[in-house]
Amino acid sequence: MKIGLVIIGVLVLFVLVAFGWAMGAKNTLVTERESVNGAWAQVDVALQRRADLIPNLVATVQGFAKQEQAVIKEVTDARAALGGARNPQEKIDANSRLDGALSRLLVVVENYPQIKSNENFLRLQDELAGTENRIAIERRKYNEAVQKYNTDIELFPNSIAASLFGFHRNDAYFKTEPGARTPPKVQF
Repeated sequence: MKIGLVIIGVLVLFVLVAFGWAMGAKNTLVTERESVNGAWAQVDVALQRRADLIPNLVATVQGFAKQEQAVIKEVTDARAALGGARNPQEKIDANSRLDGALSRLLVVVENYPQIKSNENFLRLQDELAGTENRIAIERRKYNEAVQKYNTDIELFPNSIAASLFGFHRNDAYFKTEPGARTPPKVQF
């Protein structure tokens, strides 16, 4: 009889420890998932700030470089795609497109000294540079949060809790585009 009670007691203790571990792992993964969501919100705010600056920048450039309509349209279309994106991966893809379009616009500006000396353009360019720095910082924080979340989901024994509670890998990372390491060509 005493041995039966000891066995039942050990089993109950084992179940309680396993339950406690599972709940602790779940709480950790929930916290990390919310950190990913919070980091994404910060990226989203920075992306929106840049998107809000673009119409003014385009209007300023458009006034000086009327023949560069293709580049201006590309920037406008890329901004619209960013505004229409519904989830982080779509926004990341649209943001990459916008990055490329903006870099091409800034290359065009190099061909127009009167734009580069325009006070409104210089102010907008400074604001855009500051915003780009904020975006880079927020991207880094977001990628770090996603990496931590994904790592913890994959590590044993958290992988067991992740599969039990329906946590899935998040692959919406900001990545460097293949051509991004090559500086744009400036024509003189």
